[in-house]
Amino acid sequence: MHSLKGPALFLAQFAGDAAPFNDWRSITAWAAGCGYLGVQLPSGDARLFDLTRAAESQDYCDDIAGQAQENGIEITELSAHLQGQLVAVHPAYDTLFDAFAAPQVRGNPVARQEWAMEEVRKTLIASRRLGCRAMAAFSGALAWPYLYPWPQRPAGLIEEAFDELARRWHPLLDIADENGVDIAFEIHPGEDLHDGVTFEMFLDRVGGHPRANMLYDPSHYLLQGLDYLDNLDIYRDRIRMFHVKDAELNPTGRQGVYGGYQSWADRAGRFRSPGDGQVDFGAIFSKLTTNGFEGWAVVEWECALKHPEDGAREGAQFVRDHIIRVTDRAFDDFAGVETDRAANRRLLGLEG
Repeated sequence: MHSLKGPALFLAQFAGDAAPFNDWRSITAWAAGCGYLGVQLPSGDARLFDLTRAAESQDYCDDIAGQAQENGIEITELSAHLQGQLVAVHPAYDTLFDAFAAPQVRGNPVARQEWAMEEVRKTLIASRRLGCRAMAAFSGALAWPYLYPWPQRPAGLIEEAFDELARRWHPLLDIADENGVDIAFEIHPGEDLHDGVTFEMFLDRVGGHPRANMLYDPSHYLLQGLDYLDNLDIYRDRIRMFHVKDAELNPTGRQGVYGGYQSWADRAGRFRSPGDGQVDFGAIFSKLTTNGFEGWAVVEWECALKHPEDGAREGAQFVRDHIIRVTDRAFDDFAGVETDRAANRRLLGLEG
């Protein structure tokens, strides 16, 4: 067993144009002031990180890591969520997802995909330079518009989508392997990898690639009605990251899982700050500890009600309160006796 590392904070929801959220030194100092020991860094946010320089220069990576360390902060992982999303985009979402891409490739899906794959490649190399063992990503989605089977899906449609998804990601998984970095796909609605079954469909198509792994976020499972504790046991050998994000599902006679196109605050299912929702984090931390998870507990703040800075501050303490310091002895050792084989055999009635 291992004690989880933490607390850490995913910076994607906090990076902004105003101080202290617009500069690497200041945002890591702010995170430390909230009680964090680590941060998960979105690789595509130029306010905090120059991805091209990081992929090319060990000195730059050492400097970035050193600035964080001066504030008592470790870089836990890099995130390529948005770039990964653009590896596979159904045409229905072209306009919406163009905002995630560099200006020069917007309006050109082929160029956008090539750009995204290059961004993921750079993030994998930068991860190695920073000493990170895993990189977070979305898988992207080609089949998502056909999630609900009405109208009936043509035979082979989903299989073709997953074949293509695997074709695009396989070379990136090989690059991950060359750099000694796992790709931890966040299992997430809106992605073709949105539950265990779809992850396995993908894993089969990439030949069980050892670098194809998972980012575990129980909030997305609760809102799907998926058993998020059983999931920890099923995929214990593939889970490489953990997002501490809460959620609640309060269906009514008017709406349920699909939410009726309402805003986040008005949906039956909505994200909440850690501890304010329905996720059983005590059980999750216990299972991760028992299963030997060696990674970080990373707060991903998303809440329909609470101010982000309050959620960040409270989230750090929430994780501290849930990390289990692994015991070095059994609780009943005080009653133990030395092994006596002859006595054991007598107790079993094997000797007179």
